[in-house]
Amino acid sequence: MENLLRPLIVVGGSVTLTLLIGWATDLLLRKADERHHETPMWGLLRRGRIPYQLVLCAAMLRGTYDEAKLLQPHQAAIGRTLTLVLIGATAWLVIRIAAAIVETSYSRYARAHRDPARVRRVRTQVTLIMRVVSATVGVVAVATMLLTFPAFRAAGASLLASAGILGIVAGVAAQSTLSNMFAGLQIAFGDMVRIGDTVVVDGEWGTVEEITLTFLTVRTWDERRLTMPVSYFTSKPFENWSRGTPQMTGIVYWHVDHTAPTDAMREKLRDILRECPAWDGRAYGLDVTDTTPNTMQVRALVTAKDADDIWTVRVTVRERMIRWLTEEHPYALPRVNTADAFLPRSRGNGGPSRDGSAPRRMQHEPPRTGPR
Repeated sequence: MENLLRPLIVVGGSVTLTLLIGWATDLLLRKADERHHETPMWGLLRRGRIPYQLVLCAAMLRGTYDEAKLLQPHQAAIGRTLTLVLIGATAWLVIRIAAAIVETSYSRYARAHRDPARVRRVRTQVTLIMRVVSATVGVVAVATMLLTFPAFRAAGASLLASAGILGIVAGVAAQSTLSNMFAGLQIAFGDMVRIGDTVVVDGEWGTVEEITLTFLTVRTWDERRLTMPVSYFTSKPFENWSRGTPQMTGIVYWHVDHTAPTDAMREKLRDILRECPAWDGRAYGLDVTDTTPNTMQVRALVTAKDADDIWTVRVTVRERMIRWLTEEHPYALPRVNTADAFLPRSRGNGGPSRDGSAPRRMQHEPPRTGPR
């Protein structure tokens, strides 16, 4: 009877106690989250309830399993398995706690600062810091797990002795990966590009969606994803439209006839912009910038608060101005002359006369001689 009750009490008691402690902890976190709406800390900590319960259960079973006297021939293997579970669950819990702390700090910073550029910069740094922390904790956890095996513990000295040579070999073999990792850290703390920035890379316009230690993802306007190594952004030029202030100035061109009413077009541009919500009201202008034998080029300058709004303003101005010219001033649209060109009647040796006949020969021109 004792052989049956002992493992039941040890295992069942550990599981029951784990569930009770986990439920009580989750209840306290939920009440704290309801009382403190200004911080997401307590709600984020609740995400770690599963690794928290795993740590409790593994620790209790590891400490009391010897008393259960269950499966004694495999006691060493079961003990090592519980140790591995305890190490892995602890690493998982540490990552969840670090993520909650970092995310809470970022939320407070975002509420305290209204500058979108600074907020995006901190967001980029926080994301990469969390990736570094997760990778570090993972490596330490795996190394700790390996050291629980006697064979790896005995080989530790030789591994440390050859670490220098292995480091050189690994550095040469993975130099592109290492360069990308250092480039990722340079981007994070050098403020070159941030999550949410509007960039133009290889002729593609898009928004930075994700930054890791090795690659960067750009979401284009047509919802494609461009995945590029972060070393590209430290070695090649690219356009960052969000650098500094996000305000932008856009240009709209028209090719119109030389008779187009430019003064009326300026007034119409003002009316169009006043009815366009995307225009920020900073400035506008319309000028003739070039001419050709058949048309003249008219340029409009408009402003907006960011890249998305400047696109909306440009397409709105372009469309409504063309519609207005078509309805009110159709003569101002570009035309191709297909009528015959008539020159004035020649007084001497001019071109053809208005009736299309050949010009008369000048009176002082000598008569042609010789064979025809």
